[in-house]
Amino acid sequence: MYAAFDELAAAAEVYDELLYDTYDEVTPFEIPGSDTLPAYAGPEEPSALSVLIRRDYTVAEPQRLLHQAQRIADLDPDAADAAVRDGADSAGMAAGVVGSSVHAALGVLFGEFEPDEIASRHKEFGLEEGDSTLWVTAADEPAEPGEWLSTPFDQADPQRVVCRFDVSSVFDEEPGEEDDDLLEALDRER
Repeated sequence: MYAAFDELAAAAEVYDELLYDTYDEVTPFEIPGSDTLPAYAGPEEPSALSVLIRRDYTVAEPQRLLHQAQRIADLDPDAADAAVRDGADSAGMAAGVVGSSVHAALGVLFGEFEPDEIASRHKEFGLEEGDSTLWVTAADEPAEPGEWLSTPFDQADPQRVVCRFDVSSVFDEEPGEEDDDLLEALDRER
């Protein structure tokens, strides 16, 4: 299994370099080197998996976030009803749902949209992307419904990571001479 992963990782790196050379684009994934994870200690043939995702954002434009969250709340009658139940009168409803609270705005935003949609529309919501990582970990058996909800990331054992994909501005550095030499060699092979 690890030989196949290494071959796939090498092929992905070659593909990324060709894609960059030809179209000035890259895939959004960084395949980690073997030194970033401890040796795999999970089952040889996993029968269950967990996918752990972390995405970091900076609230770059708080006013945009507040405006978009309020717009979402205004379109959602359930949010307006909740605001009225919590004491806002119907005339002051707009101020009652989001107001000037970034915390409330984030609650509305993440309550309405799936994380993948927020990732694709982050600028629209006044957010700036930071680093992100996705870990696929092997499990011995599927978790019981609700079993890990109170502590969702406590079982993230790095020795059970089957594969990992990282996205970071650290990886956006300009190609160095070694990279240029590799790209020239790839050009000769084509």
